[in-house]
Amino acid sequence: MEQLIQQLVNGISLGSIYALIALGYTMVYGIVKLINFAHGDVFMVGAFIGFYCISIFHLGFFPALLISMAACAIFGVLIERIAYKPLRNATRIAALITAIGVSLFIEYGTIYLRGAQPEAYPNTVPLHDLKIFGVVISGQSILILGVSIILMILLQFIVHRTKIGKAMRAVSHDMDAAKLMGINVNNTISATFAIGSALAGAAGVIFGMYYTTIDPLMGIIPGLKAFVAAVLGGIGIIPGAMTGGLLLGVIESLVSAAGFSLWRDGVAFVVLILILLLRPAGLFGKNVKEKV
Repeated sequence: MEQLIQQLVNGISLGSIYALIALGYTMVYGIVKLINFAHGDVFMVGAFIGFYCISIFHLGFFPALLISMAACAIFGVLIERIAYKPLRNATRIAALITAIGVSLFIEYGTIYLRGAQPEAYPNTVPLHDLKIFGVVISGQSILILGVSIILMILLQFIVHRTKIGKAMRAVSHDMDAAKLMGINVNNTISATFAIGSALAGAAGVIFGMYYTTIDPLMGIIPGLKAFVAAVLGGIGIIPGAMTGGLLLGVIESLVSAAGFSLWRDGVAFVVLILILLLRPAGLFGKNVKEKV
C-alpha cells in the first residue's frame, strides 16, 4: 500500500510537468486549430535558459524559473509572428508541416550553437524529504507539484478573470465574430502563444531539476507525451489538458512500478490509440457533428 501511494505521488509530480506542456498545445489548438509540434522544443529552450541562469549567472531556482518563463514567452511570440502568422489562412496541413519544420530548426539550431552533449542540471534548492504515514515524499516532488499548481491556478485566473482571457475565449469560440466585436485577434493569438510558451519554459526548468540531465533533443518525447495528454483530456479544453497530464503521469508511474519500466514510453502511445478509438473527443470533449 505504501509503495502504491509512493508511486501515485511520483506519477502526479511527473504528470504535472506533462500538464504544463499540454496546456500550451491545447491553448494554441483552441485558438487557431494548430497542433504546434515546436512546443516541445520551446520546453527544451526553457530548460537550457534555466540551466545557464543557474550555472553561469549563479541565480537561484525561482529567478531562473521566472527568467526562463519570460524568455520562452518572447520566443513563442516570435515563432508565431514569423512562422505561423503568414499561414493564418492557409490549409491546416501547411501549418502542420511548418510546425514540424520549426521544431527541427530549433533542435538542430541548438545543436549547431552549443553542441549535442548533455548537461548536468544543478540543484540549487536544498530540499528535505517528507514522511507521512510511512510514505516518503521527496522534496523535489513537493516543489514540482507546488509550482505546477500555482501556475495552473494563475492560468485559470488569467483565462476567466482578465480582459485578455475573455478575448482568448471569444476568439476560440468564433474568430470572425470576435473581430467584429473589436477584439484584436492578432494580439490575442500572440498572447496565447506567450502564455503557453511561458508554461513550457517553467516545465523545462522543473524537468531539468527532476531528471538532472538535459540535452537539445530532450523536448521530443515529453512534447509528444504532452500532446497525448492534451488529446486524452480533450484538445482545446484547458481542464482536460491538466487532467490528461496528471493521468498520463500516474499511468506511467504505475507501469514502471509493475516492473515494465521499458514500456513506459510505449504506454503513452497505447493510451493515444485507445482514446482515438474509443473517445476521439477526449475525456472532457463533446462529439460535434459536422455537415459535409
